[in-house]
Amino acid sequence: MATDGGGCMADLGSRSLLRLVSFCVLLAGLCEGNSVEKKIYIPLNKTAPCVRLLNATHQIGCQSSVSGDTGVIHVVQKEEDLQWVLTDGPNPPYVVLLEGTLFTRNLMEKLKGRTSRIAGLAVSLAKPSPASGFSPSVQCPNDGFGVYSNSYGPEFAHCREIAWNPLGNGLAYEDFSFPIFLLEDENETNVIKQCYRDHNLSQNGSAPAFPLCAMQLFSHMHAVISTVTCMRRSFIQSSFSINPEIVCDPLSDYNVWSMLKPVNTSETLEPDDKVVVAATRLDSRSFFWNVAPGAESAVASFVTQLAAAEALQKAPDVTTLPRNVMFVFFQGETFDYIGSSRMVYDMKNGKFPVQLENIDSFVELGQVALRNSLELWMHTDPMSQRNETVQNQVEELLTTLEKSGAGVPTVVLRRLSRSQPLPPSSLQRFLRAQNISGVVLADHSAVFQNHYYQSIYDTAENINVTYPEGQSPEEDLNFVTDTAKVTRLLYGFLVRANNSWFQSILRPDLRSYLGDGPLQHYIAVSSPTNTTYVVQYALANLTGKVIDLTREQCQDPSKVPTENKDLYEYAWVQGPLNSNETDRLPRCVRSTARLARALSPAFELKQWGSTEYSTWTESRWKDIRARIFLIASKELEFITLMVGFGVLVFSLVVTYCINAKADVLFIAPREPGSVSY
Repeated sequence: MATDGGGCMADLGSRSLLRLVSFCVLLAGLCEGNSVEKKIYIPLNKTAPCVRLLNATHQIGCQSSVSGDTGVIHVVQKEEDLQWVLTDGPNPPYVVLLEGTLFTRNLMEKLKGRTSRIAGLAVSLAKPSPASGFSPSVQCPNDGFGVYSNSYGPEFAHCREIAWNPLGNGLAYEDFSFPIFLLEDENETNVIKQCYRDHNLSQNGSAPAFPLCAMQLFSHMHAVISTVTCMRRSFIQSSFSINPEIVCDPLSDYNVWSMLKPVNTSETLEPDDKVVVAATRLDSRSFFWNVAPGAESAVASFVTQLAAAEALQKAPDVTTLPRNVMFVFFQGETFDYIGSSRMVYDMKNGKFPVQLENIDSFVELGQVALRNSLELWMHTDPMSQRNETVQNQVEELLTTLEKSGAGVPTVVLRRLSRSQPLPPSSLQRFLRAQNISGVVLADHSAVFQNHYYQSIYDTAENINVTYPEGQSPEEDLNFVTDTAKVTRLLYGFLVRANNSWFQSILRPDLRSYLGDGPLQHYIAVSSPTNTTYVVQYALANLTGKVIDLTREQCQDPSKVPTENKDLYEYAWVQGPLNSNETDRLPRCVRSTARLARALSPAFELKQWGSTEYSTWTESRWKDIRARIFLIASKELEFITLMVGFGVLVFSLVVTYCINAKADVLFIAPREPGSVSY
């Protein structure tokens, strides 16, 4: 009995000891794991990836493998440096750190041809912007989705007469099998270059010695092939799975719109109620995800329209105007006219208060900030003007604009040949549905003046928005020019969104939407985006009225007999700072500024292969990040693996022997005074 009891106690003791050792090892791993990782890796926190987008026919963009792609860093400062990466370097694959001025189609074609030696690409911002220009968009934006086609105005289809964006190299519409990241922080770029100089720089053409500086890029995309494929997969998952795995999402957001004179949004206008549409776009893009400054391609035009809406709203005789005016800010126009095509679809199907037959005329602001002189060009559609009635209406519209512009000394409106087609514009989607009189105002008579169309360099500097040196952010915001309100808007959208004026016009729960840098104007898939909200509330602030309601009444105006939610939109905003500049004075703003869905009708109709409507989707991903670290040679890695495997086998043998002899090695001491018989 004594022997059996001792064996049992020894077994329990050995198990307890082993559990205690295991727990200590696990606890040590948890405590030290993060610090060890920090010693090995340097994360790159200011980066922007190239992601995968898809439409009805194909995919564009970039991605990494599931576990990320790792390569030895090689800095390419001139095109000749690429020889080491493509042929001479002995340690492929490489991650190329590319100077921004070399990010061209010609060089990217060379990299695409040698993907076995390329693990990824990191692009640094060129400062100053490339003098020759840079546009990753195509030369004929939104080709096939405007009014011109092989059956309607074939001489104008596919930009046969004018290639509007001659500098477009189409890089943003190519498919790359390796990850590409933008390095947004100059300090991080310098850290990478220093690591390269310390470890990877070859001496006299010889191979550098290990360890080498490497970079790892994670940007694996879930969607493949096309929108048709990824939406079908997502639809099947949603139909039959409790936890569906969605692989892509439609690009979508909201249009912002308002009326000069309020209309009842619960019903449609009478056919005799005529409306003048004043339109512009909200969005832009670049090669990299959510980096879309869009200064000339979007911001200058919608800021101009915000200022025009305010001026018209404050005109003394606004209520006597014979026609109402609808201000529209379209989202998603970069991607085959998402916003305008959805509004036309809703108008045709009675889902919007204004119908197509209510539109008297259409005035659109295109790119307007880069005028070489005082001239602003009036573009019209030659096809619709073959109808004599429309031609007369267009002539009347042009004459009216010329008379209005005569009172503005800084602008001279110029006509163009009636035979010249429209540039890419939202008006084209309306003309596709119905002949209406319309004009597009732009700073270009033919090809774009913008040399950085839809690129990372379409910034405040591109449209010459600058401020005196040495001023604080608040002094920059209030820097007074002849157009003070426009200057404040440009500062908020292009320089620093987190400023006192933007804070005062937003709801308290939207404060986080304002960052210390400029807003980005990519449509994305999570909506409304920052730009949409800020434009809506800026429009409400500029054209609306502060009314005396409590917070509860403002959030539910149906309880106030004198207010009508069908006519107005109500917003409880933070308001300006008080006299002590410590607390804000919140208030209720009543306006006609509203949101309308900007989701392509193709997804509502489940026509994912549509050629009539935009079909752009964005792939989902799990992890996007970049980091650098030192890697050892393959030989040392193999030796380390073998040593580790040997230690593992030795540990297993020792553990087995200890466990087998546990009753001998771990004898529990007898309790004092116990006696065995």
